[in-house]
Amino acid sequence: MTAVSPGVALAQIPNPLLPHNLSPWGMFLNADIVVKAVLIGLAFASLVTWTVWLAKTIELRLASNRARRRIGMLEQGGSLRDAVRECEDDRDAIAQLILSTAREAELSGGIVDDGFKERVALRLERVEAAMTRQISRGVGILATIGATAPFVGLFGTVWGIMNSFIGISESHTTNLAVVAPGIAEALLATALGLVAAIPAVVIYNHLARVIAGYRALLGDASAQLLLLISRGQRTRTVPLPHAAE
Repeated sequence: MTAVSPGVALAQIPNPLLPHNLSPWGMFLNADIVVKAVLIGLAFASLVTWTVWLAKTIELRLASNRARRRIGMLEQGGSLRDAVRECEDDRDAIAQLILSTAREAELSGGIVDDGFKERVALRLERVEAAMTRQISRGVGILATIGATAPFVGLFGTVWGIMNSFIGISESHTTNLAVVAPGIAEALLATALGLVAAIPAVVIYNHLARVIAGYRALLGDASAQLLLLISRGQRTRTVPLPHAAE
């Protein structure tokens, strides 16, 4: 039989200090409980980020399309009464602006003067702010995730490296096999922190621009309503639902 050299024989013996699986899932399973908690939290934050992106993208697209249709209706030059008739059963943002204007016209007895225009402008400003706050709900969490996820990942990194140094101290050896698992877990926490933070920041900035465009649409609708009442058009006092302010 062919003799096997001692070096080859030692190389074939599995080292119990070496991790058997350095895939992301394997590192997660072998990680310390604190590092596992960090990784789970970051994965959940990433899931929240993409959920908010999907929900707000659909909501903003539908709201913007409806707002453009309402503005097109106002630009046709109809009366305030016609505008109220078109949207009295709806609760979208532009409908709230129209109903708020009509409500002020009702309270003012149909008298169109400078004081009436100022009161309408104040109402429109309040409705715009309320509708903007409503459409912006849930977006702030993206800023929180983008700001905190890297530091949470850094905490996992520090904890993993600390465990690696503790392993060196307890084993009384500087063998790389002792510190490799902890360092790998630490780097995984850092990577997952960046995976959660970078999309959150990008999506937050994107949604902030889209919301600013939506608010500009509300401003255009308010301008159209002020132009409509400045032409001296009036509406009869009929029962109208209150706008959300």
